[in-house]
Amino acid sequence: MKTVVTYLKGIPNQKNPEKIQVLTRFADGVNAVGDTGIVSQNPHWSLSDLGVIQGFVHQQSANSPHLQLRKTVLNNQKLHGKHTLIADSNLFLYADPLNPLHYLRFSLDGVFPTTGNYFDDNPDPDRWKSISNNLGISLKDWRTNGNHILICLQRNGGWSMKGLDVMAWLRATITKLQQYSDRPIVVRAHPGDKRAKQYLKLNHPGVKISNNISITSDFKKCWAVITYNSSPGVAAAIQGIPVFVTDPVPETSQACSVANKKIIEIENPKTFERQDWIERLSMSHWNFEELSSGQAWRHIRNYV
Repeated sequence: MKTVVTYLKGIPNQKNPEKIQVLTRFADGVNAVGDTGIVSQNPHWSLSDLGVIQGFVHQQSANSPHLQLRKTVLNNQKLHGKHTLIADSNLFLYADPLNPLHYLRFSLDGVFPTTGNYFDDNPDPDRWKSISNNLGISLKDWRTNGNHILICLQRNGGWSMKGLDVMAWLRATITKLQQYSDRPIVVRAHPGDKRAKQYLKLNHPGVKISNNISITSDFKKCWAVITYNSSPGVAAAIQGIPVFVTDPVPETSQACSVANKKIIEIENPKTFERQDWIERLSMSHWNFEELSSGQAWRHIRNYV
């Protein structure tokens, strides 16, 4: 029997019911399988086979109590040879931002493919079929025409940028793109970055800032999508739009295996076989019903 502790105090406030339910439903699923699932309201770490946190933390994160608890859980679990499960954003969210089934992405001990385990070493094709049916998405043929190049920004100061200023990256990326292409460029801010309107200022000919709420609107007539390492690369690849990842360690991107790495090839992007990639991605995505029933835990348990 395994013991799993989920940490409610790792959430910054208790006003978001989805974040609370991620943790309570996961514990319910653990109990449904016959193991011990504990929902902890304690702001301190306790040893268990698996600690579960909603959201990640990096070493330079602020000292706020909820982030300090996440860091403590990650560090102490590792110190004792145990694991931490991290609930993170849904890579298929672009298909339905309301996310009525509450799909989320889960990984063990880290959030990059280079640092976390995504339970994908033996992908089950039926997992992708289920997600595809539930969300109404499928792999589109690779696009061979289009007009603009879409640059998707990440949160400025977010852990995924690894300390790189997002505007410095953007300006350098625009300069390099314009060396190899005269296509119009559209820049899309991260939808969750509330400060973007303050810092996202550009004065480049042929470059405009998108005001579209949905990324699917920016995908229309799009020739290629440029990211540092973020999730819009996944959405673009599913939609058949060539993807470019500029992170010097491209393996940290979930789209790495289906992405171009050299902007010099912007006018002649490579395309990739995607079936194995999408089936692997599916193994880390579970919805609320699958958490509560224990279906998600039955799979994840094999790695704990």
